[in-house]
Amino acid sequence: MSYPLVILLCVGLLHQYARAATMDKLADNKICGDTECSHVLSLATALDDFIAPDCRFINIKKGQMVYVYSKLVPEEGAGDFWSGSVYSERYVDQMGIIGYFPATVMKEIHKFTEDTVTIPTSRMDFYCD
Repeated sequence: MSYPLVILLCVGLLHQYARAATMDKLADNKICGDTECSHVLSLATALDDFIAPDCRFINIKKGQMVYVYSKLVPEEGAGDFWSGSVYSERYVDQMGIIGYFPATVMKEIHKFTEDTVTIPTSRMDFYCD
């Protein structure tokens, strides 16, 4: 194999990973069930459809159940967003994908914890792949 071909192959492989980007932060702080935001805060159901405007968000259909992992602390003039993942055997392809969605389209139906911590968000909280 010649060197130019190897270089082209390496550049092509690296290009796949160059698409990831850090998007604008939606908030400076978030509320979680633990310091790693790994514990589920609550289970919520969608009151309406939500179409993700970019890769920070997830699509949600009316009636879907969602595990809520964190709630962004809204800043003045900003929306109120939660992060979580869809729970449903019908939408198994979406399960495990964590993203943001507006709190206004959700209704909490079960809280798993009352003990919460407020921690700062990082650029990685808004990382898109």
